[in-house]
Amino acid sequence: MTIELPDIIAQYFAADKKSDAKAIAECFTQDAVVVDEGNSYTGRDAIQQWMANASTEYSYTVEPFALSEEGGRTVVTSHLVGNFPGSPVDLRYFFVLLGDKIAELEIVP
Repeated sequence: MTIELPDIIAQYFAADKKSDAKAIAECFTQDAVVVDEGNSYTGRDAIQQWMANASTEYSYTVEPFALSEEGGRTVVTSHLVGNFPGSPVDLRYFFVLLGDKIAELEIVP
């Protein structure tokens, strides 16, 4: 099933598919915050490092399959399969957009 993601979110998932940490960081505002696995990463440099670490530590594929709005956030539910503990898993990505960039992202099971 194909869903129509907002452009910047589609860019985020396209960069993730290529394991391109720099391109992922460019999807965010300068002072954006990412919360993943109980850790917070603030700013593009920290976000780039977070993704670089994740893509070298694990091999995975992510397939967004549902899109909704919840409390002013865009929620993308995605199926992840890879060599990480608990695979496969469906995760919810809570995006807060600011203009044409991502200001906040929280990833939860």
